[in-house]
Amino acid sequence: MEKNWVLKASGNEAVIASLSKELGIDRPLAQLLVQRGITTFEEAKIFFRPDLSNLHDPFLMKDMDVAIHRIMAAIESGEKVLVYGDYDVDGTTAVALVYKFFKDHLKEIDYYIPDRYDEGYGISEKGIDYAAQHGITLVIALDCGIKAVDKIDYARKKGIEFIICDHHNPGEEVPDAIAVLDPKQADCNYPYKDLSGCGVGLKLVQAYCKATGQPDERIYDYLDLVVVSIASDIVPITGENRIMAYYGLKKLNESPSLGLRAIKEVAGIDRKQIDIEDIIFKIGPRINAAGRMESGRKSVDLLVCDNSKDAAIISKQINNFNLDRRNIDMEITRQAIEMIRASKKLQERNSTVLYNPDWHKGVIGIVASRLLDHYYKPTVILTRSNGFATGSARSVSGFDLYKAIESCSDLLENFGGHKYAAGLTMKIKNIQKFTDRFEKIVSENIDPELLIPVLEIDTELQLMEINDKFFRVLKQFQPFGPENLSPIFLSENVVDNGYGRTVGNNGEHLKLTLIQEENPFKVFPAIAFHQGQDFQKINKGAPFDICYQLMENDFRGRVSLQIHVQGIKFD
Repeated sequence: MEKNWVLKASGNEAVIASLSKELGIDRPLAQLLVQRGITTFEEAKIFFRPDLSNLHDPFLMKDMDVAIHRIMAAIESGEKVLVYGDYDVDGTTAVALVYKFFKDHLKEIDYYIPDRYDEGYGISEKGIDYAAQHGITLVIALDCGIKAVDKIDYARKKGIEFIICDHHNPGEEVPDAIAVLDPKQADCNYPYKDLSGCGVGLKLVQAYCKATGQPDERIYDYLDLVVVSIASDIVPITGENRIMAYYGLKKLNESPSLGLRAIKEVAGIDRKQIDIEDIIFKIGPRINAAGRMESGRKSVDLLVCDNSKDAAIISKQINNFNLDRRNIDMEITRQAIEMIRASKKLQERNSTVLYNPDWHKGVIGIVASRLLDHYYKPTVILTRSNGFATGSARSVSGFDLYKAIESCSDLLENFGGHKYAAGLTMKIKNIQKFTDRFEKIVSENIDPELLIPVLEIDTELQLMEINDKFFRVLKQFQPFGPENLSPIFLSENVVDNGYGRTVGNNGEHLKLTLIQEENPFKVFPAIAFHQGQDFQKINKGAPFDICYQLMENDFRGRVSLQIHVQGIKFD
């Protein structure tokens, strides 16, 4: 699919020049900082040198003092406590973190993950009934609960109190829980609003350590779980998330917990330096697969495991779940694309809403993402579950999917999520009404330009500006992620020096050696995936412009700098 190339605004030139001089870095690197809101030497120092001492005081979060007092009372009186969380990566890592920490303080503690198919997302009556049947009087809910008004009332009638730790947008009414920790509450003054669910769980643990005089180092043991949640839940890697992701990656690479070490091994990435991308594409999908194919509890079993043999067994089971999941989601994606190709009406719409009662509920979120990549429209994929149509939604950059779904709330049983991803449930009879209303809302509110994928370019760069010092500084921008994406550069009028060739089974990729007129003796190896169709022009010596990222290529232990071409344009 063709993409529009858009060059970002460079920012204040005087500030860029000042930063470049103060930091002793090239102007393009100073521009990257300014584009990320970093305009002073001190801000740059904090950015380049993440420090755990810069994590915010957890007691700045609304209700944190109440939550800690309630947990202390439960410990003192020997109450039974249940740690409850969603079945995705963020929920299971959050449950594992809080359970692992408090099991050393509570005599009786258990964890509960709702069944995706039987109970659905969030706090369920079945989960509350489980707590009541087992004499549990306090539930710590993670990555869910901010909209569970009726469920919390139901629990209260059964003598069960809840501490809610969530990071999703609240509804008009906040549940009447003993404490509600969610930085997105309008009356919460916590400075950083973009924590993951697991991140909120870490703040709870940090607050307990502070209240009981335990050293801060206690919380550092759990940062490998937090970085997995940050990467997998696609939250911004800024502020506190950047600090926790930075140190979480260090722990994940140097001394991961047994469960995460076992996942690294079955994923085949235990011998390499793991980055955010590895978590997104290798670790996260495996943790998610348990909840999609069987039960999310299996993932928590692995993440809290303290026996290497058990960890190896569970990780292999989870890896097999992931293989099954991959086969199923590819087949459903194929069926969905066929549905669209067979309908001119679907092709002409500004949104995609598809329903098939036989599709596997556990993979429809993945299918929605694949269709978004294929057609680039706000997308909702629905299937039948427990007599209702339930689904996952994904959006294009710049369009608020959550608001669009909220505008259809009278047709829905429940919904929740973020600007670009959401889940929803409705009566089957409402599917057509929802489809038509959603299409109307999208068509009336979306800028047509948003329906064309955009390749955002950070800055122009001459190839001769790329050297070892430039790349050393660029690497310090990591970890990359939302709001701090790996920079995309534009270089114009480049040519291949004659050694370029197609690679791949069908010649679909390009392996090039690029030069620029200004310095024809300095060559840059480049790889361009899925752009083999341009080889004939390139091979004839035609000059072209490239958008690209700079990466390290590790081939048989030999590390070299490589240009990863994202787009090619000829004059």
